[in-house]
Amino acid sequence: MENNLEFSGLLRLIDDRSAAFRAAVAAAPGLDARVPSCPEWTLFDLVQHLGGGDRFWAAVVGAGPADAPPAEAVAERAAVACGAAVAAPREREALSAWLAESTELLLSALREAGPDRGCWTWWGTSQSPRTSGGVARHRVQESAVHTYDVQLTLGAPRPLPDEVALDGAEEFLSSCCATTSAWPHKPAVFDFHATEGRSWRLTTDGDGARFTRLPATGADPETAGVSVRGTAGELVLFFYDRIPADSLRVDGDAGLLDLLRAWEPED
Repeated sequence: MENNLEFSGLLRLIDDRSAAFRAAVAAAPGLDARVPSCPEWTLFDLVQHLGGGDRFWAAVVGAGPADAPPAEAVAERAAVACGAAVAAPREREALSAWLAESTELLLSALREAGPDRGCWTWWGTSQSPRTSGGVARHRVQESAVHTYDVQLTLGAPRPLPDEVALDGAEEFLSSCCATTSAWPHKPAVFDFHATEGRSWRLTTDGDGARFTRLPATGADPETAGVSVRGTAGELVLFFYDRIPADSLRVDGDAGLLDLLRAWEPED
């Protein structure tokens, strides 16, 4: 059974994907281009989102165990989101420096906290820990997917790095899908298979949703209502609505995937 990435590896990947994000932004002819995978955003909006997110989570991690994120961080993020404040400079060299500083603020906060320190997270009763390590694991995916967004805007999308993607499929299921909120439909089983050799099962019923790793030999496919197969990177991009289901191999009741996408757990 494969283990999750070590904390040091997560920090390395945040740094790596953030550098790739900056490089892609620097190669863009302009910052007003619309991002195809985030059609309401320009490239500049996406830059503010990722850099602002790094700063927000740096404050959250730095605050330690809490029932809510720091009020100042919430207010700043809300102001940027509604256009009341512009945190990121538009001049290219200054923008790159602002992004690099944003990432370093996050990495410094994570290094100081270590992997096991508790902190507020938006994922509540999930299978992802409410710790700085859980934050680091999720920020790897945020940085990776948004780097893909910039590359797509430039017309040259690249596959997610294998190391990022293999951990990302499980991270999404554990933080974004797992919950104790009751599944409002008939109980269902979703299997996700990465062609690299890893598989996961998401079970949904009145007790909520929970994922398990499937053994290398797989599990009885007849017990799954729907099975999805693709590379780990394709699974991650599908989870984040970057590619449609018909980009992968889907067996069984594809309508279950629509129900899963539309589900908004209460917790």
